Amino acid sequence: MRSRVKIRRRDFLKGTTAGLASLAAPHLARAQANGTILLISESGANSVDPHTPGANRGAYEVAWNCYDRLLSLQIEKDANGTDHANAKKPAPELAEEWDDSGHAVTLKLRQDATFHNGAPVTAKDVKWSLDRAIAAGGNPRFQMSTASLSSPEQFVVVDDHTFRIDYDRFDRQMLPNLAFCVPNILNSELIKKNATAADPWGLEWSKNNLAGGGAYQIVDRTPDSITYARFDNWKSGPLPKTERVIWRIVPSAATRRALLERGDVDVSNEFPPKDIVEMEKEGKLKVLSTPIDNAVQFVVMNEKMPPFDNVKVRRAIAYAIPYQKIMDVALFNKARPLFGGPAQITDATWPQPSPYDTNLAKAKALLAEAGFANGFETTFSFDASAAGIIEPMSVLIQESMGQIGVKVTLDKIAGANWRSSFTNKSLPFHTNLFSGWIDYPSYFFEMALGKTSIFNSGDFDNEPAMAMLHEARFERDPVKYDEMVEKFMTIVFDDVANVPVYQPSAYVAMQKNISGYRYWFHRQMDYRTLVKT
Repeated sequence: MRSRVKIRRRDFLKGTTAGLASLAAPHLARAQANGTILLISESGANSVDPHTPGANRGAYEVAWNCYDRLLSLQIEKDANGTDHANAKKPAPELAEEWDDSGHAVTLKLRQDATFHNGAPVTAKDVKWSLDRAIAAGGNPRFQMSTASLSSPEQFVVVDDHTFRIDYDRFDRQMLPNLAFCVPNILNSELIKKNATAADPWGLEWSKNNLAGGGAYQIVDRTPDSITYARFDNWKSGPLPKTERVIWRIVPSAATRRALLERGDVDVSNEFPPKDIVEMEKEGKLKVLSTPIDNAVQFVVMNEKMPPFDNVKVRRAIAYAIPYQKIMDVALFNKARPLFGGPAQITDATWPQPSPYDTNLAKAKALLAEAGFANGFETTFSFDASAAGIIEPMSVLIQESMGQIGVKVTLDKIAGANWRSSFTNKSLPFHTNLFSGWIDYPSYFFEMALGKTSIFNSGDFDNEPAMAMLHEARFERDPVKYDEMVEKFMTIVFDDVANVPVYQPSAYVAMQKNISGYRYWFHRQMDYRTLVKT
């Protein structure tokens, strides 16, 4: 079935006044009458299943709205009055209740839940789904391991609607992980019918086909759009008020903004700070800025590559970064600064400012002590898909490094190649963003600096420190947990494992008749609570 609301891709991509005028107003009026929300984003989904190799963030958005998970997260109001999911507090979803005995968690499943094809959701589907997440390897398996979920033997079917997870010791990260976009509950029998001997988990089929029971179903998908229809038999939460959602890809932020301001679309995200500042001032739209939980944009030096294998060089670079200029020019001060903090760590809050601030004299002195009084040459790499903010930031860093004798050549890497470029730890000097899904400092650092983590792009390698941090995750005493985290952060700042620059925000703009926006750890849109009046 195809949506009756048709907006042509070539019209969206023109980005001109003529292109915008070609969007047919009668179609949009009909969309509103039919309870449809039209949402546009910079990029889309390359898969509808996050288990598939190479699945991007857009795949999480599809899965979030089309699949259920065992648990959800409690919703609280943040400082800006926005609904905000607390990534440390689980809430019911497919499981109505659970009991943690200290060595196992027993979950009672809803007895009326069904998949989109009408098949009942059972504990066998839950076990098969979690087994599959581990078997898929790559990021799904790694994410499950952050919850001490590493063996199918841990997953036990008690009866059709009772499921148990066995574990050896307390892990503060386990229950929140069950609310994430990796352990989605899949229709096991449907996928098995479409699996092959070469692909026993049906990953090739599920890349383009849903096997879920979530609040929405896909009724049409093209390379740059997805049309969803509400699943009216959804039982794992309040039935969404929006019957249909159309998600289209519009790479240009300028075009997305123009479409919003004309009233041709309902919601968009992924704007540069400059646009957010201007839209807030104009007051035509509802604009929301939410600091991203456990997220840091940092500068990274590969400590295995000369001259960055010298800690004095890394400290010199940390003192040469033009932090405040970056805040003013690249971010329009629409982010939280993470520099100029106290010399001594006094609490376990993360993110928190590092002790480094711009001090070119100190940077030059440290370079001289390291044997580089005349500087050196290097390359600074960044993600082209985030160029709106990151390119001016990189230029400012290049200019500032020149003032201490470090000649920097900028290396702009295409967004499609960015992850593979930084995961092989081959970039000597670069900037990257990491956001930890669970709002624990230990989770952030294990993911960002763990020896086997794909995000440890600077090749940080301090085995004793990482062992201590890993143990913190299993510590029940919150005071002892904080002490271990504080000690680890002291080591990280002293060793310059990476240099925090700012904590970014998630930006969303929408028409004033749209309500129900909810911030989630993955930063993708949740359609289930959006309402158009």
